[in-house]
Amino acid sequence: MDLSFTPEELAFRDECRKFFREEFPEAIRRKVLDGQHLSKDEIVTAHRVLNAKGWATPHWPVEWGGKTWSAVQYYFYQDEMQQAGVPSPLAFNTSMVGPVIAQFASEDIKKRFLPATANLDIWWCQGFSEPGAGSDLASLRTKAEKRGNTWVINGQKTWTTLAQHADWIFVLCRTDATAKKQEGISFILADMKTPGITRRPIQTIDGGHEVNEIFFDEVVVPEENLVGEVNKGWDYAKFLLGNERTGIARVGFSKARLKKIRELAALERVGEQRVIDDPKFIEKLTSTEIRLKALEMTQLRVVANDRGRGGRPDPASSILKLEGSVIQQLTTELLMDVVGPYVMPFAESDEGSGRNEMGWGPEYAAQSAPAYFNNRKVSIYGGSNEIQRNIIAKAILGF
Repeated sequence: MDLSFTPEELAFRDECRKFFREEFPEAIRRKVLDGQHLSKDEIVTAHRVLNAKGWATPHWPVEWGGKTWSAVQYYFYQDEMQQAGVPSPLAFNTSMVGPVIAQFASEDIKKRFLPATANLDIWWCQGFSEPGAGSDLASLRTKAEKRGNTWVINGQKTWTTLAQHADWIFVLCRTDATAKKQEGISFILADMKTPGITRRPIQTIDGGHEVNEIFFDEVVVPEENLVGEVNKGWDYAKFLLGNERTGIARVGFSKARLKKIRELAALERVGEQRVIDDPKFIEKLTSTEIRLKALEMTQLRVVANDRGRGGRPDPASSILKLEGSVIQQLTTELLMDVVGPYVMPFAESDEGSGRNEMGWGPEYAAQSAPAYFNNRKVSIYGGSNEIQRNIIAKAILGF
């Protein structure tokens, strides 16, 4: 394993660092580093700044705006972005539907959607999970029936993230009820303004509105909105999920959060003692930092191995997802330890930033409890940690 970097790779890292820290909008970075939610306009602005640089879709085919970056360059791009507090490009557009369209859709669909998807002129949401079809997605029941030159969709999707902002949705639908579960599914695009589509918000445990239910009642879409072939949607869904690679570990994000925790722990006191001087706290903090360093080294091993894998997924990336999600959750616990009783009570303001209802405690404390509760989900999305353990046992340990 060679973990050394070439002068060219280090120069690229410096270019990323300079752009993210000096040329990207400071107000947006500060909100991210402080744990505040971004508005829709701020998300769009951030995405378009990256796209103007040519860095919103580096993993796309070159003819559609992608880059010929190496695995090392992509690692530096993600790590520096996360450490600087730059929000990643909208995943539904850049890491999910965009690559699927680029790989499998017709040329007309590519020309119609890819430029607008890259620039966030279209905001996509993901219509996969359903009540009763989450971990076992192949059991989905939403169906699309061919009627003339249209598809008619009926059914329900749930946990649809940020669908309140979405212009379009990519939907997995059952198009052959007689086929085996995975073999009768298609991948269809639908305009969210189409009659028969209803969005209903789901309030999460942190008090926010991040996810939604989507209902389809006789929703008619043109037949050309089918991506690729009929009944091949499961293959496209697996391709989509396979685009979540080493970046899911969010090492740079955890680095930035641990740095923030150290700073805050030096300010907050319990009685006459600073939190940072409490032996139990510093033991927990140091343990998490060691785990993060080990995770970073594992990520670099995956990057190094990628040089010789020809783009094939490394099963060790499951370790990154598993340990990365655990560390993200540990950082939220540490932040709760720092702010102590100031985390309660919490209310969500109209602007989306936290506010302590009793008017006491530092402003940064308000987001600590919501962040803790919201991060319970990271061990589920992107493939649950239980699934990752199975992959590790089979593909790495040989059980």
